Amino acid sequence: METARCRAFLAAAETGSFSRAAEVLRYTPSGVNQLVSALEKEVGFSLFSRSTKGVALTANGQLLLPVIREILHQEDRLFELSAQMNGLLIGTVTIAAYSSIATHWLPAVIRAFQQDYPHVEIKLMEGIWQEVSQWLEERTADIGFFSYQENMPFEWIPLAEDPMVALLPRSHPLAEASCYPLENCEQDSFIMPALGCDDDVEALFARSHVRPNIRYTTIENFSAMSMVEQGLGVSVMNRLITEKRICDVAMIPIDPPASITLGAALHSHTEASPAVKMFLKYAVRMLTRTES
Repeated sequence: METARCRAFLAAAETGSFSRAAEVLRYTPSGVNQLVSALEKEVGFSLFSRSTKGVALTANGQLLLPVIREILHQEDRLFELSAQMNGLLIGTVTIAAYSSIATHWLPAVIRAFQQDYPHVEIKLMEGIWQEVSQWLEERTADIGFFSYQENMPFEWIPLAEDPMVALLPRSHPLAEASCYPLENCEQDSFIMPALGCDDDVEALFARSHVRPNIRYTTIENFSAMSMVEQGLGVSVMNRLITEKRICDVAMIPIDPPASITLGAALHSHTEASPAVKMFLKYAVRMLTRTES
């Protein structure tokens, strides 16, 4: 199976268009079409449904996608190992991370790494827990920076404990209190980020046997903070998210106290490319801390 055909297939699958895939690969659209058609002929079935709006994977194409990704991953690893043997570290490191980690932690790591290894391309994607986990599972990302959850199917490297805090409107009766009882979320209007399914907050409520009175849901924590500021309810999140955010809210510890473990995850350190291993080494050195 020619890898040029595989790369054309992957680019088309990710962009949804032969024309956009051609731009990514620096081919012509007809060239991408020919490569994909040749691959379809080789495997014996259609990989895409084609329309004037673009292309979409067939059911068989969806099944083949992770296999193609793995083939290309191994080819990239071969070239990276060869380059390492020749004394030049090259390659690509694709990182998936919480937006808070991407904002507050990773820029310094990326800068230090790129100063020493300018030939390595860094790709950074931001998402909630479910997205980061999915990108890792699909091997779209090499490393994930997010929080630990039970039964994760990845190798895990803990970096820091980050305390959970309550965000209250200034007008809230407990705004000046030393802590916020988590059970109060059952009465107060609660604002839940991550489209109503924030894994870290849901796990916290489950452990504490609290059923929050969810009145509003948001995609981003930052919009949740603004809603708290406007007096629409209360919210709970890890402290790193709130750093350097200008928002007039009361932020106090929760009772009982709780924290999440932030860290790095990957499929296999042994099988990771030299570039991924080196970036991870920088991240662990610069980000490991006893306090967030």
